[in-house]
Amino acid sequence: MFKRVKELRKLNKLTQKEISKKLQISLSLYSRYENGKKDIPIYILSKLAKEYSTSIDYIVGDTDEITPHASI
Repeated sequence: MFKRVKELRKLNKLTQKEISKKLQISLSLYSRYENGKKDIPIYILSKLAKEYSTSIDYIVGDTDEITPHASI
């Protein structure tokens, strides 16, 4: 999961500082999430999924489909 968070950030050409600001959390906290030193809460996973237009399932590794399924 932590590897995907970092890959998504880099794919979207964002720095840790930029994404931490978008998530409204400190840079040090975001860095701990990305480096696997702290578990990522569901509300942050949700924000990341929305920011990167993907699903929480992709971020946590439950699927390899980066594009989320359409809502019914």
